[in-house]
Amino acid sequence: MTLHTALITGGGSGIGLALARRFHAAGHRVILVGRRAEVLQKAAAELSGARYETADITLREDRERLLRNHPDVSVLVNNAGIQLNQPFAAQSEADIRHELDTNLLAPVLLTHAFLPQLTAQPNGAVVNITSGLALVPKEAAALYCAGKAALHSFSQTLRWQLEGTSVRVYELMPPLVDTAMTHGRGKGKISPDALAEEFWHAFTREKYEIMGGKTKLLHLINRIAPGLAQKIMRKGL
Repeated sequence: MTLHTALITGGGSGIGLALARRFHAAGHRVILVGRRAEVLQKAAAELSGARYETADITLREDRERLLRNHPDVSVLVNNAGIQLNQPFAAQSEADIRHELDTNLLAPVLLTHAFLPQLTAQPNGAVVNITSGLALVPKEAAALYCAGKAALHSFSQTLRWQLEGTSVRVYELMPPLVDTAMTHGRGKGKISPDALAEEFWHAFTREKYEIMGGKTKLLHLINRIAPGLAQKIMRKGL
């Protein structure tokens, strides 16, 4: 078994921490990255040997610092994200830039920074966490859905471009997950740990496009009756 070092953005809680637990349980090293030191410290304390580093991945200097400080990374997990459930017209320019920078530009640029290092590894991987909303958007989160749809497309094309190299590109498309971001809305949420188990089953079998939970059903409905899928998802969860 290849022993990986996985750097996980947004690794202090939610989906990121659940993925870190799964990598750690399988004997891999993990590096937790996020903006809040106290959250990262608490998360790292439950994972023996885990490293953590505070960073804002929307900032070039922080991305460069992560690359400089962690030359052993072989798996980059782009998980950090935000969702502003506001009408587009009500959002400020700062809101728009912040949401797109966090959800799209930051993971793309972090991947670009780490790619030479990943390709030098015998078995490297990029794992992009998108969303079922990349397939069918919801009305209340135009920019979140647009950013995730773009990251979905980027994941596909990067996978094609890296064929023949040592780097594999995975995409995890969660359904509604019970995290702080989704607090107070939606029903039938999947737990972060259950999603991480689905991911791990696919990751260890080199299944590159992973639809978690109800995302599989949404994908099927969208193929058969896209109008129905849009009707179901328009108001969203």
